[in-house]
Amino acid sequence: MNAPRIVFVGAGSTVFTKALAGDLLLTPELRDAELVLHDIDPHRLGLSERVVRRLAERVGANATIRATLDRSAALDGATAVFSMIQVGGFRPATVTDFEVPKRYGLEQTIGDTLGIGGILRGVRTVPVLLDVVRDMERWCPDAWHLNYVNPMAIVTWALSELSPVRTVGLCHSVQGTVEQLADDLGLPAAEIDYHAAGINHMAFYLRLEHRGEDLYPRLHDLARSGRVPDWNRVRYDALRRLGYFVTESSEHFAEYVPWYLKRARPDLREALNVPLDEYPGRCRVYEVAWNYLERELEAPGSVAAADLQAALDTAAIPVMPRSVAHTVHAFEGLDRVERSHEYGATIVRSLVTGEPSVVYGNVPNRGLLPDLPDGCCVEVPCVVDRNGVQPTHVGALPPQLAALMRTNVNVQQLTVAALVEGRRDHLVHAALLDPRTAMELVPDEIEALVDELLRAHGDLIPEALRG
Repeated sequence: MNAPRIVFVGAGSTVFTKALAGDLLLTPELRDAELVLHDIDPHRLGLSERVVRRLAERVGANATIRATLDRSAALDGATAVFSMIQVGGFRPATVTDFEVPKRYGLEQTIGDTLGIGGILRGVRTVPVLLDVVRDMERWCPDAWHLNYVNPMAIVTWALSELSPVRTVGLCHSVQGTVEQLADDLGLPAAEIDYHAAGINHMAFYLRLEHRGEDLYPRLHDLARSGRVPDWNRVRYDALRRLGYFVTESSEHFAEYVPWYLKRARPDLREALNVPLDEYPGRCRVYEVAWNYLERELEAPGSVAAADLQAALDTAAIPVMPRSVAHTVHAFEGLDRVERSHEYGATIVRSLVTGEPSVVYGNVPNRGLLPDLPDGCCVEVPCVVDRNGVQPTHVGALPPQLAALMRTNVNVQQLTVAALVEGRRDHLVHAALLDPRTAMELVPDEIEALVDELLRAHGDLIPEALRG
């Protein structure tokens, strides 16, 4: 059998490429795979190539590693394709998504999944990824498209409507939150058994156990005690209200619902420690850190972590302390080769060997969650083997969770409809139905905001939606 060919689209995301490539190279059945790196930035692509070659050498893998600016050449004959792009980058696109709404009085935390920021990010991103899967239709029609790009639900839903290429959206919120809860409860994460379902960034743990013990009573006790982590107060508050724990972080979840971010109630935001402009802040942290990261990636051991910490302290970027700590921790791990908790390598291994595995994937809803619309993008357990990524039927959700998810699905559905049908008015409809946007702005303001954002993004917006 020929060695599998795994393609990285957006390989200039060097740190993430390192993590995914490291997972592949540490998997015995994939050590002789062909890893093809593709990006539109030759400098970042070259750096990623050197990093991956060094990884392969360190672990003694026999992988073939290539880098190319030619996407068609990269995709030809692929087994699996990882997408990990960001259309428009931090500057100007993300800055625009935050600064324009702020002039209307609409503030955000992350803005990459829902809300006005998520809508516009989806409108920019889907056409670019559609070009990628169109190329896959020609060069590797049997390959699996493993999408890591946000807004996950909007992107994966739209691609499933527009192309026969098999796409599964991948995230780390389900398995990542289990690790956080294990830390809160003082338990080994590997010993926690769970079953989750919902939509991306708004899935909930329907079952959470340790050696047969239901962990929900302990989580409720922790929530009532007030001893929850400062950065995670929103999710524990939502647990008290809804009875289940959500899989995405507090700063994300706060902007998917109309409860926690209110201009008229800054005291509530402060009490729950909800950070405004957190994602732009993280991007600024990364801008400061990139020079140090690149130098360390080029020559491991050449930069001290203390130097990076001092630079970040001097920059004094208004961001959650854990975001700075996470960047420093990632920097300190640049020279380590260890498995991440991403699902990519697990999926590729099962596709190649046929040995089954279970992951959480984002897939079209074909009766999997009957409380949610048919065809919408849902996050459910999936069995993976040589037959591909096969989602499992979950069944009825607790009614309060299904009702909450539908408020987000409405926005996703209208954004996808705008892209599929070329209807600008559906973008306004999506914003009108977004829980937070509708809470803060009146209809005339919402329509004006959408118009201004579409103009501001210019050529990044599909022509049919520019007006």
